[in-house]
Amino acid sequence: MTTNYRVSRDFVTYSDSDLDEFANNTSQCMDKNPSFPAPPVKSADLTALNDTFRGAIAAAATGGQQETAAKVKAHDAVVDALRKNANYVQTIASHDLEMLLSSGFSPSSTNRASAPLDQPAVVTLDNAGTTKLLLRLTPVLNAKSYQVQTNTNGNGTWTEAGIYTQARRITLEGLTPGTTYSVRARAVGGATGYSDWSAPASHMAT
Repeated sequence: MTTNYRVSRDFVTYSDSDLDEFANNTSQCMDKNPSFPAPPVKSADLTALNDTFRGAIAAAATGGQQETAAKVKAHDAVVDALRKNANYVQTIASHDLEMLLSSGFSPSSTNRASAPLDQPAVVTLDNAGTTKLLLRLTPVLNAKSYQVQTNTNGNGTWTEAGIYTQARRITLEGLTPGTTYSVRARAVGGATGYSDWSAPASHMAT
C-alpha cells in the first residue's frame, strides 16, 4: 500500500531561534536539490528573508515597539515562505519519505495511533566555529523533538545538552576548546515517550 506523507507545518510554533535554524537548514537542503528544481521561494530568497529576521531578532532584544513590530513582520515573512515551499515539497514527495526528508522539512504523523519511535542516527558531528559543534541526525517519523546529551573525554557521565525541535541542524554551544565530546541523541514522542539512544559520535571542540 502506498503511504501518503504530509509535510509538517510545526515550524509555525517554533521559537525565534528555532525558526531561524530551521529556515537556514531548509534553505541549504533545497539549494540545488535535484528533486525540487523550482521551489516557489528560491534558497537565495529564503536566506535573505531569514537574514532580515535574524537581524530583527537582535534589534528587538534591545529595542522598543518599533523593533518588535519589525521582528514580527520578518517572522511572518519567513513563515509564509516556508509554508509555500512546504506545499511544493508535499506535492512532489508525498509518496517518497526519503525525498521529503532531503528537503529539510519533516513529515507529519501518518496515523493517529501512538507507536514506538525509531532510533535516530548521527549523520555528522563537526565544528561550527569556536566552542560550537554542529550535529545532524536522521529525522524520525512522528518525533516531536530530540533530546541530546554529551560526554567529555569518555568519562562515562552523560550531561544534558538540550531539547531540539528538528534533527537536521543542531548547534551545541559553550563547549571547551581542546575537549573531545561524545554526543548521543534520542527522539521524543511515540508510545514509549522516547526512542533508544543513538550510537554516540565524538569530535573535538575548537
